[in-house]
Amino acid sequence: MQGEGITMTQTSAAEAAAEPRSTIRLSVNGKDHVLDVPDRKLLSDVLRQDLELTGTHVGCEHGVCGACTVQLDGDPIRSCLIFAASAQSHEVTTVEGIGDDPENPADVQQAFIDSHGLQCGFCTPGFITTIDAFVNENPHPSEEEAREAISGNLCRCTGYQNIVKAVQRTAELRGGCGQNCCDREDTEVSQ
Repeated sequence: MQGEGITMTQTSAAEAAAEPRSTIRLSVNGKDHVLDVPDRKLLSDVLRQDLELTGTHVGCEHGVCGACTVQLDGDPIRSCLIFAASAQSHEVTTVEGIGDDPENPADVQQAFIDSHGLQCGFCTPGFITTIDAFVNENPHPSEEEAREAISGNLCRCTGYQNIVKAVQRTAELRGGCGQNCCDREDTEVSQ
């Protein structure tokens, strides 16, 4: 039996060595990268393993939870569902590309802080990239629109109320406004 294990290990190593590989060029957060990766390597794995951008989280690995959401040319996508090679000729933006300075958070990150929109934080990078793209397209979201925008991201901690508030707070910080903004005299979020 021991000999079979060695043969299986040797076979696995040989298969891995024979796996098709490609040199790819990725633009991530405004920086160009040239990488030699297996053809079947997912974008989420390249971001985390090869580029050490670990803000992109991998949850379900089926595109359901949204934890791995990044932007591809400004549109949110599930990085666990796309081969890294498919992202060539596109701009990839991760949560680090939206804001990577704790002393000066990006507006969407500040909105999460202001609205108490996170707890454990595992899902937060996917929400940040999703909300950033959404508010870019819809600078005046209603509560219903905010709920729809985040409906593809799962959170097991917050109950979503404060994440919806964070969507609207992001719009306020960008000079837009949230629900019924035109009916309100004061658009400041109460602290």
